[in-house]
Parts: sequence; structure tokens; C-alpha cells
Amino acid sequence: MINPIKRALTISTATLMIVGASAFAQDTAKTQAVELLQQGLVQGNTDFINKNVAENYIQHNPIAPDGRAGLLGFVGYLKTLETPISINTKRVLREGNLVVVHSEYLMGNKKAIFDLFRIENGKLAEHWDGIQDIPSKTVSGRGMTDGSTTITDLDKTLVNKKLVIGFVTDILMNGQSEKLSNYIGDVYHQHNPNVADGLEGLGDFISYLSENKISFGYSKIHNVVAEGNFVFTQSEGHFGGKPTAFYDLFRVENGLIVEHWDSVQQIPSKMAHSNGMF
Repeated sequence: MINPIKRALTISTATLMIVGASAFAQDTAKTQAVELLQQGLVQGNTDFINKNVAENYIQHNPIAPDGRAGLLGFVGYLKTLETPISINTKRVLREGNLVVVHSEYLMGNKKAIFDLFRIENGKLAEHWDGIQDIPSKTVSGRGMTDGSTTITDLDKTLVNKKLVIGFVTDILMNGQSEKLSNYIGDVYHQHNPNVADGLEGLGDFISYLSENKISFGYSKIHNVVAEGNFVFTQSEGHFGGKPTAFYDLFRVENGLIVEHWDSVQQIPSKMAHSNGMF
């Protein structure tokens, strides 16, 4: 099996655009991903699903059944909900055959969700997601999905990807907090609801976990999607002694990480399929 970090660094960078309605219209893969959420999940458009989703669609959401038939059944279930869901998409990234959609869902309560899709033969062939409830208050005062959306620095995609992989590997996997300043400077806008802004805020959070003997760490990076100044990582690890899926989005500026969003989700022991969350 190809090491996912090496694979991430060798995927060719696709044509990249500023996120927005006009950008989606110019990129078929982005359009398919966004419209699956809007037409498929929100509107219940089964024709769109039949046309754009592969029959053997591989599902990693733990409560949704596998295959296109499973997705259609899940959409049918959503139609029975007393309160319809709504999805406000904030950012869409694409690299190669992978598309990341960062959205705020209203499903009873507000949730910050990253949807990751793999495209194959012009159809949506595989799906992963990371879901976290949005609290009423955050330590930094920032929301979990607000902040910068404009994709820039397309020529720096590869170097930014290397920087973020280095951060995840050194800091989140290997716990080398002494290297924080190699990756983060004075400006660091934090959207994780439990962490304050700035390098000091992140350092304080890491110290808090250590002092309170709360286990935390990443063990494996599964996918990386980079587009200009934005880099997304999908990882697994543990938090509070429980297996956890970590979905992180970083914005890079002048060689340093300046903004971070994430969704942290516990991995359940039972799922609606045998694919696992990764």
C-alpha cells in the first residue's frame, strides 16, 4: 500500500479557483460534490443521485448504508425528519480526484462538517465526513466555519502542503511542541471551539491536556488535499482514550499557518457498513 503522505505529495495539482458559485460552475467535480449535498441531501433529488453517484459508492459515514442504494435510502430517511436540513457551504477545495466541502449544517442543531469525496470516471465514488456539533460559545470567540474563504497562492500549493504535513507529523503525531514556532507565528486564527487564538493559545491547550492527563494524539494521516493557501488533512488518532477521526483545514500565509478549522468525531464501534471511517 502506498504511504498516504507520499501519495498526497505526488498527486498533481488541479486547476484551482476562488471559492464561489461561479467557481463551482467551472469545475465539474466541485459542482457534483456541492450539488450532491444541496440537491441530494437537502432537496431529496433522486435523479441527481442516480446520474452522479456510482452504483458501488463507498460510504464511510458510520450511520449511512453503503452503495448508491444505501445513499438513496438515507436521503429517503432525511425526508421523514420533522425539521428539514439545510447546508451552508463555506469552502470547497479540489486536488486531483479528491474534493473537500466545508459546510455548516442545520440538522436539529448546528454542525460543522467536512465532506470528502473521491471522483472516479466522472462520478462520486467514495465519501467520508467529519462531524462536530457547534457550541453556542467558543474560547476564541470565532465560529467553527467563519473566516477566510478566498483561495490564493496557487503556485505555492506543494510547499504549503509540505508545511502542513510537517505540522501534523511533528506536533500532532509526535508531540514535538518545541517546534510550534516553525509552523505558527504571531497571527493564528483559531476556529476549534476549545482553543484560544495565537501560538500561545495552542500551546496552552496542549499543556492543559498534558497536565490533566487527557490522552491526545494523531496516529495516521489518511488523506491530504491542498489548493493554494488551503490544506486539508484527514487523520485518525485518539482523544480522551477513545479512537477519534480528525478533520483539519489550515490556511497558510508567508510560510506559516495563520488559520485553522476542524471537526473532531469519535469513531463508533458499530457502523451501518463494513468500510470503517477511513
